[in-house]
Amino acid sequence: MNDASAEVNKPAADGEPPHAPHQANAPNQANAPHQPHKPHAPLAVFVSGGGRSLENLVALNTSGELEAPIGLVLSNRADAYALDRAALHGLPSRVIDAERALSPADFSTAAFAAAEQAGCGLVVLAGFLRLLVIPEQWRGRVLNIHPALLPAYGGKGYYGERVHRAVLAAGETQSGCTVHFVDNHYDTGPIILQRKVPVLPTDTVDSLAGRVFQEELHALPAAIRLCLDGKTPSPAAT
Repeated sequence: MNDASAEVNKPAADGEPPHAPHQANAPNQANAPHQPHKPHAPLAVFVSGGGRSLENLVALNTSGELEAPIGLVLSNRADAYALDRAALHGLPSRVIDAERALSPADFSTAAFAAAEQAGCGLVVLAGFLRLLVIPEQWRGRVLNIHPALLPAYGGKGYYGERVHRAVLAAGETQSGCTVHFVDNHYDTGPIILQRKVPVLPTDTVDSLAGRVFQEELHALPAAIRLCLDGKTPSPAAT
């Protein structure tokens, strides 16, 4: 899939006459009261690692490039550096089941209950490495970013450097990242958008990972905007 994050300017409606007839009872648009923008419900960002994508979302919110405040940072690991980033920015955070005592279903129930208690409307998996069971009411409201062009190099065990090492071992000439809706399996939900990068003959795991991550910095916020603006198709039930 080509880069789907580029925005397309929608032309004005066709067929309207250059001088529409005067409407005697039409409201005066110039004097109409300003309708303030209704803020979106906060995001819940689920993390397991360093939190670079979380840091990017915070920066974009601060600059005004993304209107998606973060209402909760949730992790399944107490030692995730992303929690330190959350504390630095004054974001509320929760750690659930760091001991991995809960089943996927019970963990998911607790995690989504925390998101609901925080008033969040969209869950973003940003380097989150635990299988979720998506409650029915959250279908179509959970996103994941994956460092490959799904469906290739996805599934259980494909994350982080493992993905890029596999791409290089296979001799691929391009890679990239994918943002997709999350279902009850690893990396199989409907794709929202992808961004591609070349794989160079001189690439190492680190150089390829760095190039892909630069595209992740654009792909994830673009997909969040699409979801918040209702511009993504409803994912099929899985």
